[in-house]
Amino acid sequence: MTRWVTCVIGLLGLAPVWASDWNLAGLYAGAGVGESTVRSDYGFDPENPLDSHPHHTAYKLMAGIRPLPFVGAEAEYIDFGHGDLDGQEYDADSHPKAGILSAVGYLPLPYVDVFARAGVARLETNINSYSDGVCAGSDVAGNCGPPLLTRQHAWQTKAAYGGGLQAHLFDSLAVRGEYERINSVYGDPDAFMISATWTF
Repeated sequence: MTRWVTCVIGLLGLAPVWASDWNLAGLYAGAGVGESTVRSDYGFDPENPLDSHPHHTAYKLMAGIRPLPFVGAEAEYIDFGHGDLDGQEYDADSHPKAGILSAVGYLPLPYVDVFARAGVARLETNINSYSDGVCAGSDVAGNCGPPLLTRQHAWQTKAAYGGGLQAHLFDSLAVRGEYERINSVYGDPDAFMISATWTF
């Protein structure tokens, strides 16, 4: 996480040198990459808790419009990465992805915008869990139940929100550092990303 914050600070420091007049309004498209947290609210056996390894590489694609300096709208696709979970008797993995439509509010400052977003996400979560089979404590022969593999493929419509800073470089190029999160019963996936956008 520290390396992403350092990168944003560096870009913001260079923005006054590179920036000229930019388009506050217009159509834009972009892409980003960053670090996600894939959480582990799976509800398995409480006597066999899962050890989460939640941080993964996330990426996103986006397109939007900013008809006024203070307001815009944006469509995104985010892949939060593939999270792995290890437990005493259970292993699991989760792979959340989402399409998001958001309203974006901007506070334009010299060379930099502060912005916040709120919207609706169509979240797709693929969850696989595996058990080696449970052995009875009194079973001296060591016989265990069969291994068990379960797969869940869930679609949810959930709230999404976030915010960050955007620095304008050259006429049409901008660079962002932002945080985004989606509410989910399987654990709220979130990500901190560095993105670049190009205004047409």
